[in-house]
Amino acid sequence: MPEILPIRLYGDPVLKKKAQPVQDFSGIPALAENMLETMFEARGVGLAAPQVGLSQRLFVAAEYQDDPEEGPEADLKTRVKELYVMVNPVITYRAGQQSILEGCLSLPGLYAEGAQRDLQVRVEYQDHKGEKKALEAEGYLAVVLQHEIDHLDGIFFFQRMFFADRQKFLEEHREDLAEFQRQAKAFLREEALRQSGKHK
Repeated sequence: MPEILPIRLYGDPVLKKKAQPVQDFSGIPALAENMLETMFEARGVGLAAPQVGLSQRLFVAAEYQDDPEEGPEADLKTRVKELYVMVNPVITYRAGQQSILEGCLSLPGLYAEGAQRDLQVRVEYQDHKGEKKALEAEGYLAVVLQHEIDHLDGIFFFQRMFFADRQKFLEEHREDLAEFQRQAKAFLREEALRQSGKHK
C-alpha cells in the first residue's frame, strides 16, 4: 500500500536547498508511488521530493480531465489523464510568457497571480527506471513543470513575481507565512525527537 507522506511547509530548510541529482534509481518507483498518493490526498497537481523532506531532483505531476460534474471531494484518480514521474529534469527550451493563478502544497490555501512563467517548455528527464525521456508542454502543464522544477532549486512561485507583486503577496500573507514557519519548526522538533528515540 502506498504511504501518505507529511508535506513540508514553508519555513522548512529543505525547501530552500538545491536538491541533489538522483544516481541510484532502486528506490524511485516506491518513492514515486508514495508521492503520487500524497499528491492525490492533498488534491494537488504536482509534488516535488523536497516537499516530502527529500533533497533529490525528482517530482511527480498529473494532468487531469476537466469534469464539471465532479464535486470538490471527488476522487482525483478518476480524473487522471496522464501521470508524470520526472527525475533529474532540465528545461532545454523555453518560449513565450504567461502568468496564471498558482498555489503550492507547501503554502496551503494561498494563491496568487503574477509569477512569470514560460508559455512553452521542453523538459528532458529520466523516468522512474532511469531511462531518458523528453516532454514538450505548453499552457497550464508548462506552469506545473516549471513550478516543480523550481522546488528542486529551492524556489517558491512568489519568487518568480515582479518585485512589487512579490512584496504585496508577502505583506498580505505575512501572518499565514509566519504560521507556516511555526508549524514547520514544530514538525522538525517532533521529527528530531522521533529520530533520537529510534537511536536509543
